[in-house]
Amino acid sequence: MRTGMMLAGIGTTLALLSASPAQAAPLPVTVGQDGISVLVEGAGTDIILIPGFASSYEVWADLAARLRQNHRLHLVQVAGFAGSPAVSNPDGRVVAPTVEAIAEYIRSQGIKAPFIIGHSLGGEVALMLGARHPDQVGRLMIVDALPFYTLLFDTTATGETATPHASAMRDAMLAATPEQVEAMQHASIARLAKTEAVRPDLVAAGMNSDRKTLADAMYELMVTDLRPELGRIKVPVQVVYAYDPLYGIEASHIDAMFRDAFVSTPDISFRRIDDSFHFIMLDQPELFADAVIKFIHL
Repeated sequence: MRTGMMLAGIGTTLALLSASPAQAAPLPVTVGQDGISVLVEGAGTDIILIPGFASSYEVWADLAARLRQNHRLHLVQVAGFAGSPAVSNPDGRVVAPTVEAIAEYIRSQGIKAPFIIGHSLGGEVALMLGARHPDQVGRLMIVDALPFYTLLFDTTATGETATPHASAMRDAMLAATPEQVEAMQHASIARLAKTEAVRPDLVAAGMNSDRKTLADAMYELMVTDLRPELGRIKVPVQVVYAYDPLYGIEASHIDAMFRDAFVSTPDISFRRIDDSFHFIMLDQPELFADAVIKFIHL
């Protein structure tokens, strides 16, 4: 099933939304374990925002501007993505170490029951954090992500059956020439961001991500099935996902796919945002902000 190329697109090379020239983004301050840096803004209720595959925390710029007056935002940057320095993980993992780094950050900073919002790969990080550190989170919002990425292509897949394709994908990403990578990004970003104005920045910034980090993260996502772990999550989970008629399939099919994937989650709700591709926060910033504000004040 190829709906993932327009729905979650984690398997394509994503990038970041560049900061506005009129207001340069402050540099993040590295806190906690190797593998992440965190920019802290505002004061109030703690909200941790985790961007997706190859993305920078700048994808949250519009949302952060709306929230920082009344909330303390922790904007996570994953090492190796969007120009941030890469770190070497001997086992080649990216997602699981990011989860542990965020858990350590929460512990070391004394943050109590933060709201966690994760997009794409960041959504999978949020789910893993909620399942493996259930007492460290307050509520989870998963933005256009599934607990097992390969379901987008094969609804009967397992981590084992996904391994050959994941290996081939990793090898292809590592072997691609810069010209091939750029061409792939132009094609994939056109499917992932409906708003044409944001596409050039997404394509350009994606080239700054570390190739090995991307390849390792892609492999890990494709073979990691979090569905057996969802029952460990103790807090409410809301899944926000995109739909557009250009997908070429019925909205009901997308609704069913997300509900089926999360069926074992104890406390789950769903919100679909229409007329948007994968980058909901860029394609529909008003509707997305409304969803986040309602989520925070449930």
